[in-house]
Amino acid sequence: MSKCICIIPARGGSKRIPRKNIKDFFGKPLISYSIQTAIESKLFEKVVVSTDDEEIARIVREYGAEVPFLRPKELSDDFTGAGAVVSHALSFLQNQGEKYDFVCGLYATAPLLQSKYLVEGFEKLKDSDAVKSFSATSMPFPIQRTFKITQNNRCEMFWPENFYKRSQDLEEAYQDAGQFWWVNLSKTSNEIMFGKDSIPIVLPRYLVQDIDTMEDWEMAEKLYQVINYDEILAKQL
Repeated sequence: MSKCICIIPARGGSKRIPRKNIKDFFGKPLISYSIQTAIESKLFEKVVVSTDDEEIARIVREYGAEVPFLRPKELSDDFTGAGAVVSHALSFLQNQGEKYDFVCGLYATAPLLQSKYLVEGFEKLKDSDAVKSFSATSMPFPIQRTFKITQNNRCEMFWPENFYKRSQDLEEAYQDAGQFWWVNLSKTSNEIMFGKDSIPIVLPRYLVQDIDTMEDWEMAEKLYQVINYDEILAKQL
């Protein structure tokens, strides 16, 4: 049976939304939703949070995650990617004698994620020759008809030949949903995530919302409120 681990990067130095990872989101810290989704999936030997922050460490332990180390400062700046953070966590655990077959990198800012998509990502990956799977979603508008605004405030299409084409005649495009990714640790690949060695797990757009700004945060709240209307109403009664 495959051994899986979930690693959630959660540094304490968020700039645009201070203390974002533990900011209250409908009565609970934002990161708690990712932890609970991972636990609900019943896929993981353990759920580990990689953080440089003592307060975050204390809070996530209350929700069932483990914090076996505090992340070093050199991996806690604005430029360190999630991949490097997950690799560091895996190396630390390997040095402790722990070995895993699959790792799931899960973002701390995914309160709309449902555990069934984590399961789908794992099942499709383990039964394939792919190296990775990741959350994706469709673009809301054909990218072939997009344009940029020039320095003199005029328009310039990226693909002018598509101006007169109907939207339904253009190929659908997809983007990273920014919620999770899986890696089969027994395989290697030089391909980028959006390449031939990856399986996209397509989520409906209403379950996808980046949370980088306060406007993003407010939109995530609105989506969560609509999706979980009955549950929220019951708590208020």
